[in-house]
Amino acid sequence: MNKSMIFLVLMGALTMQGCQQKAGDSVQTGTGDAKVETTVTDLRVCEVRLGDLTFTHALNGGDTCVEVRDKETLAFRCTEGRDMFCDPNEGKLTNNTVPALFMEVDNTRPFTFTAKVTPEFTENGLYNAADLLVFANDTLWQKLCFEQDERGQHRIVTVRTQGTSDDNNHEKLTASVVYLKFSSDTHTLASYYSLDKKEWQMVRLYKNYYPAKIYVGVASQCPKAGSCTSLFEEISLEQTTVSDFRLGN
Repeated sequence: MNKSMIFLVLMGALTMQGCQQKAGDSVQTGTGDAKVETTVTDLRVCEVRLGDLTFTHALNGGDTCVEVRDKETLAFRCTEGRDMFCDPNEGKLTNNTVPALFMEVDNTRPFTFTAKVTPEFTENGLYNAADLLVFANDTLWQKLCFEQDERGQHRIVTVRTQGTSDDNNHEKLTASVVYLKFSSDTHTLASYYSLDKKEWQMVRLYKNYYPAKIYVGVASQCPKAGSCTSLFEEISLEQTTVSDFRLGN
């Protein structure tokens, strides 16, 4: 093979590689100090209808783990060993196997995503939780959870991931059902919970550094033993933001 032919073959290979970025390729995302190495995620197209909403994308087979009840309730079953966490300690506890359902959101516009959640808490269900998610890719996301902790108590938990995850325990609750909410005005993203959908408690607020196209969604997690079937009701996605970020209304 002459030198001209070798050159053409190499150029063709490089062109194909640039046009076919697959899951697992690293890319830079975010702006300013939020730039991190991320992994492109291959979300699978699906169609799960719940009332007036349609979940259009699934992660880890999320569309095969749900049952729509009475057109308004989503029962989401997760088997043991499935979680969503990017361990900062050399990845020793990293687990990105949680099944999830998503809807695409235009992040250049305000949005508010709300759901009433009922996780399945059990005696051995350590870290069982119902989650709301804001998701860009495998290593750029946040989850807002109603979760069972190490002492068997039930509390609000948030996990924010930029390359690796942090892990934050918030209020302990005696209720079995809670409302969770994300709201963004395009500049700021805030996380809330409420017991009555009237009085909201803010648990987290930070700069909305996510890209223009993101996904919001729901998941049920069961990192340890047994299974966890979480119920999601009164799910709403609106292209508006809260009027007061501190009060959540």
